[in-house]
Amino acid sequence: MHGLAQVKKSRATFVERKFISILKTPLEYSGTLIYNAPGHLEKYTLLPKPESLVLDQNNLVVQSGDAHQKRTLSLQDYPAIWAFVESFRSTLAGDIGTLNRFYHVTLEGHPEQWLLILRPIDTQMKSLVSEIRINGSLEQISTIETRESGGDYSVMSISKDDS
Repeated sequence: MHGLAQVKKSRATFVERKFISILKTPLEYSGTLIYNAPGHLEKYTLLPKPESLVLDQNNLVVQSGDAHQKRTLSLQDYPAIWAFVESFRSTLAGDIGTLNRFYHVTLEGHPEQWLLILRPIDTQMKSLVSEIRINGSLEQISTIETRESGGDYSVMSISKDDS
């Protein structure tokens, strides 16, 4: 967690596959992630259709398609979304205190290959997500697997963008 806390800026590409029980093949999304410590995170999905999620401190701006489909959420008004957002943001910030506020946290492995397992504390969040598994090496996150309570899951593979 200390190594993650040292990263002040990062940019990466992602491919996310969502495995949904009623579909024969997973849905696939790809795009770019941008992080600026400690509280700014951006997720730009390019394929299959443009979408952006911009988190700045305690506000989340969601935009789908054109600028008219834009919504701003205050995280305090949506506890389950807040908990989900913190799984990513607090991991990137190396903020174990905030992770412990929202999750039962287990860290396994060693610095070169670690696994962070987050199990929600909040009842509402538990009804949506059973656990989040984040794999990485040193200060780099490589995959985020989100297991939903109903059995569906998604796996996001992250590749650091060195540009």
